[in-house]
Amino acid sequence: MRALIQRVTRASVTVDGEVIGSIGPGVLALVCAMRGDSEAEAEKLAAKLSKLRIFEDDAGKMNRALPDIGGAALVVSQFTLAADTSRGNRPGFSEAADPETGRRLYEHFADHLASLGTPVERGRFAADMAVELVTDGPITIWLEVAPSTA
Repeated sequence: MRALIQRVTRASVTVDGEVIGSIGPGVLALVCAMRGDSEAEAEKLAAKLSKLRIFEDDAGKMNRALPDIGGAALVVSQFTLAADTSRGNRPGFSEAADPETGRRLYEHFADHLASLGTPVERGRFAADMAVELVTDGPITIWLEVAPSTA
């Protein structure tokens, strides 16, 4: 499972002219389920995000996580994070989870992040969304959790 995280002062997502999710300080999390991912990967990724120390402490060091600052997360599904650009000029998306699995894992990720104490707003899976954000820093981080092999 993959996520592109951006530290923001505010962010919102609009569908059909209606704002469906909006946050103040926190993170915008663009999330993609990959083939082979399960609820376990969604939970690991959510836990990693909730503990990610990307907010500054009083000394100006990135030592604080979302719970430390009372921050929120705007979680938006983004299957294009699975893009394979290794050949040609047209990205391939065959490594993305199928839509049913992608939706289930996206929802599970957001639910688990909320269960860890982070206020969560969401986009709408598979919708044409307009995302607005004001990056803070800018701080942009790629997170990835590979499927477990037993």
